[in-house]
Amino acid sequence: MTSSSSTEGNKTNKDAKEQLWLVCPICKNANPSGTLHCKYCWGPSLYSVDPMTSEELAQFKTKLENRQKKLGLFRNLLIYVGAPILLVAGILFWLYNFTDVIFAPPAQMSSASLPGESSMYRYDLGRTGSTNLTAISPQGTLAWSFKTGDIIHSTPVVVGDTVYVGSNDHNMYALNAATGQVRWKYETGSWVQSSAAVVNGIIYFGSNDGKFYALDASTGHKLWDFDTKRTITSSPAVANGMVFFGSFDYNMYALDARTGAVIWKYQTGNYVISSPVVTNGIIYFGSNDNSCYALNAVDGRFRLKVTHQAVFSSPSANGNDIYFDSQRYLVAMDGKARNWPLEKDIRAWWFRLYLAYLLPPTPPMTGLLWAIPISYYNTDTSPVYSEGSIYTTGDNKIYRVDEATQKITWTLSTNGRITDSPCLANDIVYIGSNDTKLYAIDATSGLTKWSFTTGGIISASPTYANGMIYVASEDGTLYALK
Repeated sequence: MTSSSSTEGNKTNKDAKEQLWLVCPICKNANPSGTLHCKYCWGPSLYSVDPMTSEELAQFKTKLENRQKKLGLFRNLLIYVGAPILLVAGILFWLYNFTDVIFAPPAQMSSASLPGESSMYRYDLGRTGSTNLTAISPQGTLAWSFKTGDIIHSTPVVVGDTVYVGSNDHNMYALNAATGQVRWKYETGSWVQSSAAVVNGIIYFGSNDGKFYALDASTGHKLWDFDTKRTITSSPAVANGMVFFGSFDYNMYALDARTGAVIWKYQTGNYVISSPVVTNGIIYFGSNDNSCYALNAVDGRFRLKVTHQAVFSSPSANGNDIYFDSQRYLVAMDGKARNWPLEKDIRAWWFRLYLAYLLPPTPPMTGLLWAIPISYYNTDTSPVYSEGSIYTTGDNKIYRVDEATQKITWTLSTNGRITDSPCLANDIVYIGSNDTKLYAIDATSGLTKWSFTTGGIISASPTYANGMIYVASEDGTLYALK
């Protein structure tokens, strides 16, 4: 009896030692060998799980506990250290991309022509096209004229005693501003329709050969060029050692003004014909993708996109208010506004849900202040701002618009379509027309003071400097009027 009991006990101990277990791959609990499905989580099949002995199970549980402890420490580290880091990073990301609380554009990043000069397209980096000086106003008498070899679309710029103008004969010309005598000319590979900017003794301009040029303004010697491989008609702006221009390759470029090295570039959805405006550290420009953009001028960081219709014209800045012509409309944009994240996509879905009567009307587009129709056909000219009034064109007319009321206060009609932008000096608006005439118009009354007939269509904007008006015509001639 004693021998039998001892044998049964030894057999029981041996069975206990040889007990096999199946560990659930999901919940990690042990099930006796032979169990088909985990009895703890009732999920996975245990058919393919390799069995393990009690000793192996004990080792497995020890490793599992150690791993869980490490995971717990790592989780606590993420919660108490990583979470604050992520929070701070998120706040900085928001401040950097969507506010000016810390990373505001440099307010002093702007420039203008010296008194009496017009060293860049439309007088200054605000592209206001306006200057009110005490010099005697021209009376429309021809002082001199200079004939190039082809049509002139480029607006002349004047620095000191030199006037610079490009021509479709592929040349950029430097002329004596008093006599029209050639000082130098530089030949590019195609038409020069881009108007120049002259800053710190360097003249910058683009060509239809796809290259952007920097020349010594006194000699015409090339300092450097930059190849975009697509047409450049955008006129440059220069500020804080950087030169900005657009290209038909869809990009707005910022280059080092001394070396031509790329500092940044920003791609839009279509040609960039519009000349940029730089004011208060922000660059504004239009694109044929139906939008006007605002970027940080220092690094090209996106700020605002106002979509309306194609923008060929250059914006005009009045502090934080930006004006531009968008096909048939004059549009006002809040230059300090910032798009909210994913605004375009959210607005598109919001509009669909509005049509389904599930949401109220789509909120106003960020940055859009107002838009008024000004022409029947498209207009690609740039408005002029001065002392509460905006001067712009449409079809064969020039308008004066009251900034506060957005009402047209006077209209003057010419005998041809207007494709150039107006210039304002000493309360006189100068504008050319396809009827071959340059008009001098009283800015207050809208009455014509005088007109001058050229030999062809006027598609380049007139320029005022040192008491003279310089205007180019498609007859290939630059006229200087006193």
